[in-house]
Amino acid sequence: MLPTELGNELIQTLEKLRPFIGNTPIWPVSLINKPGVRVLAKLEWYQLGGSVKSRAVYHITRAAVQSNLLNRSISLLDATSGNTGIAMAQIGAALRIPVTLVLPENASPERKNILNGLGAEIIYTSKFGTTDEAQEVALSMSFKHPGKYFYADQYSNENNWKAHLETTASEIISQTDGKITHFIAGLGTTGTFIGTTIGLKSYNKNIKCIALQPDSALHGLEGWKHLDTAKIPAIYRNDLADEVREVLTSDAYRLVKKIAQEEGLLLSPSSAANLAGALQLADEIDEGVIVTVCPDDMSKYQEVLHQINTI
Repeated sequence: MLPTELGNELIQTLEKLRPFIGNTPIWPVSLINKPGVRVLAKLEWYQLGGSVKSRAVYHITRAAVQSNLLNRSISLLDATSGNTGIAMAQIGAALRIPVTLVLPENASPERKNILNGLGAEIIYTSKFGTTDEAQEVALSMSFKHPGKYFYADQYSNENNWKAHLETTASEIISQTDGKITHFIAGLGTTGTFIGTTIGLKSYNKNIKCIALQPDSALHGLEGWKHLDTAKIPAIYRNDLADEVREVLTSDAYRLVKKIAQEEGLLLSPSSAANLAGALQLADEIDEGVIVTVCPDDMSKYQEVLHQINTI
């Protein structure tokens, strides 16, 4: 279906935003002291929206506009724990498209303030229900009000992982001069891991791709899923990971403090968890280039930072 005149206007606006999506720097981590091993962290907060989620949101939004499923009279709707919502609210504001977000009520105050400031409509769900409950509410809203919402459904939308196939994987290959040997990242919507893994293995099937998840359902890693107990995202493929490992929240919290004081990076808990997995892997190999993704920084987790500072 060809875009309408308004659709073309929205696509032109998206093209103006495109240079500010992705293209994030890669940081050489110095904590590992092995001459033959490098650990590189992709700092995803250096883009519009301040997190890795901007990549998926941009691709999801663009595909919806091109298919005439989204315009200024239809609200962009999704369930989120925060970062996807911020990317949607920011891109939606630039397009002047209304945005409605279903958010667990225990989302950080920083996230709530940002979303309110960007003009998003927020529907809160129970703090005990996680994003699984938020997804159910968003889906119900889209069924009850057909034509009012475009339900982005980041957990099922293939443009989520395709964003990383088209951007994250190619950036990593370029930034490592094709020398990457291992990719390791956490599972949330699973889009980052799935898309990047497909892209990297298409380039070199020998690249080892390792998925990370919390060690239990009760964890403090924002956006991550413990797949054994959570609703598994429809886009997840269990045939892609060479291995799935677990990360303790406590290990991630301790690493937040260590990285801040020794590298000058204020990582979010999920970013530190990814890095913890990469550093553990680095201890196990004698040679290689390990790349991980740091989804966002600590700026939206001030309460967590206070807890970490007491450790």
